[in-house]
Amino acid sequence: MIGFYELQLCTAFFLDLLVGDPRNMPHPVRGIGFAASKIEAIFRNVMAKNEKGAGILTVVLVVGGTIGISWTILQLSFFIHPWFGAAVSVLMLYYCFATGDLAAHARAVCAALERGELQVARQKVGMMVGRDVDNLTEGEVAQAAVESVAENSVDGITAPLFYAILFGPVGAMAYKAVNTLDSMFGYRNDRYLSFGWASAKLDDVVNYLPARLTVPFIAFAAWINRLDGGAVFPSVALTARRHTSPNAGYPEAAYGGALNVRLGGPRSYGGERKDLPFIGIGDGDCSCRTLRQALRLMYVSAFLFMVFGAGFVFLGKTIWQ
Repeated sequence: MIGFYELQLCTAFFLDLLVGDPRNMPHPVRGIGFAASKIEAIFRNVMAKNEKGAGILTVVLVVGGTIGISWTILQLSFFIHPWFGAAVSVLMLYYCFATGDLAAHARAVCAALERGELQVARQKVGMMVGRDVDNLTEGEVAQAAVESVAENSVDGITAPLFYAILFGPVGAMAYKAVNTLDSMFGYRNDRYLSFGWASAKLDDVVNYLPARLTVPFIAFAAWINRLDGGAVFPSVALTARRHTSPNAGYPEAAYGGALNVRLGGPRSYGGERKDLPFIGIGDGDCSCRTLRQALRLMYVSAFLFMVFGAGFVFLGKTIWQ
């Protein structure tokens, strides 16, 4: 019989899937971002001559504060009543998952492409990626969206699930704090090269295992979806390490293999062309159909990861009892 925490985990997962990101409600991730920006301003002022040290202290304070506040809220909630604590636990987990929101963004891009509204599709995909989008073709818009779905299937789904499985809602919230810091400070520019060093490195560390563990679930999901599951592992083995990120290449290469498309390649950031390597062993180009296949791949692989994770929690508790 499914356990109490496993039920919370599944409830939060499906709640996110059905409802998506609650844009009109207070969101802890936005709170983390607000706190990080304020702490950045303070430490930059106090430690102006040691930007790397200021960045390290910012990471310690933000991640440590997130852990402490999340743990305290959870303990107080369960003290009030076990069912109230369970509800707060589900809510915390729900805030950490992004399956519904990621799918909504990707579907909006696909809908615009299907209507022939290329400029709208560019605007929609610009909400998903950091590259320049003004001159993207239809295929390039679809490719950018597929790459975002692939990369964020780890950042927004399997990685928070991984830490929720190991360390509960507090672990998932800690992961979101790390991920938020990287999205804010993990840039290789003059402002953040030193200050954001700790944020970027910690994000690389915490995503190392989830990025690689996600690959077999993508392969299994590809087989279920009648895609090329057999190409996933060769694609990852041959091309994942070409990516500039130590982790993002794994889901991207897996998706490229399953969908038989070529991802990566040249693109522009801030008007500057970057000749990035190609990812994946396929030779096809992306389209709206490819994007819809990528979404199905994301849904099924995320579901498999969640089911396996819940089973892992249940088995672990059974063995220890």
